[in-house]
This record gives sequence, structure tokens and C-alpha cells, in this order.
Amino acid sequence: MTDLPSARRRMVERQLRRRGIEDERVLAAMGEVPREAFLPEALRDRAYADSALPIGEEQTISQPWIVAAICQALELEGSELVLEVGTGSGYSAAVLARLAAHVVSIERHQPLSREAAAVLDSLGVRNVEIVVGDGSLGVPARAPFDAIAVHAAAPAAPLALIEQLAAAGRLVIPISAGRDADVLTLLRRTEDRVETIDLGPCRFVPLIGAEGFDE
Repeated sequence: MTDLPSARRRMVERQLRRRGIEDERVLAAMGEVPREAFLPEALRDRAYADSALPIGEEQTISQPWIVAAICQALELEGSELVLEVGTGSGYSAAVLARLAAHVVSIERHQPLSREAAAVLDSLGVRNVEIVVGDGSLGVPARAPFDAIAVHAAAPAAPLALIEQLAAAGRLVIPISAGRDADVLTLLRRTEDRVETIDLGPCRFVPLIGAEGFDE
């Protein structure tokens, strides 16, 4: 039987801190959220493996480093309204909930959204609301967002999401670079333009939707 709390501490030190995650708030949040709670029972012993894992509906729970890298790039201080595109298991939402004031998370698969909501409720996470819909279109009724985290690769940053950013808002999204690679990308909205920074290679499931890929 894996000692999961010890495995979580090792994950923070070896997979995150040693590989460039420096934001202490992000490291603390990753050390607090039990990743195993968001996995099927048969996979819980692998909760802190340095890899993505399947969660059903042909979706995955992201590699811990990717979750931490996205959170660090968003530069959250605690007062923000965050949009998450791709609730998945709910794990990233639980981490974001410790870093921001409120998280709106949108998921296109209703079964995943129900399961994620149940796990978040069981853990006492009260500042996440889950919406079922097309994540590539965001949630305009709740905009503007201080930060947006996207957990699926898009052909380009959806204009709908850029338009839902607040002034100085940050959007982190994987951009498809072909069949074998994606590029994790930070977009920061300024008064008159959007700055773009490549954060490095990654691999995600495709973002399906009106401003993403066809199903």
C-alpha cells in the first residue's frame, strides 16, 4: 500500500520544486490537495506518478508538473476570479481554489462534471462552481476573469477567451503544434495588445468546441 501523504511530499520536492516551480503558494497548494481523491480506485496508488492518468470519457488528469506550471504562470495572489476550461477530474480546480478567491470551471462531459463536483464537495471545497458547456466559448456571463486556465490543446487561442480576460488578465493555454506536440502558452492582456510567451512543450487532449477542434 502506497504511503500517499509521503508520496505527495516527494512529488512537491522532486517533480515540482527541483524542476522550476518556485511559487511557494503553488507548491503549498499542490502539497495540500489529495490527487488520489480525483482518481479511480484502481489508479490511486499511482496518484503521484510523474504522468497524466486516465479518468474516463477519453480524458486525463494532468501530470502534476503541468498543473503547477499553469498555476504558476497565472501569477495568482488570492483575490482573483478564475475561469478553468476543462474541469476533468476536478483536481486542478481544487488547486486553483486554494490560490484564488473563486473558480468557475467549465466541462463539456456531464458525467465528469458530476463526479468532480462530488469530490470537491467531499473535500469541503466551496469556492468552485462547475458549468457544463463548450469551454472554447468560456462563460461570458461571468466575465471578466482575472485569469483563465485551459486544460486542452487548441488550434489557436480562442478569441472568446481573450475577450473574457480582464485588463492585465492572464490566459494559459496549450496551442497545438502538430500531431506530436503542443506548446504551453501564456497570453497577457495589456491596454492595447496581447503579449504571448511560450512556456514550453506539453501534450494535452484536444479542445473540442466552436473555437477549438471538431469532435
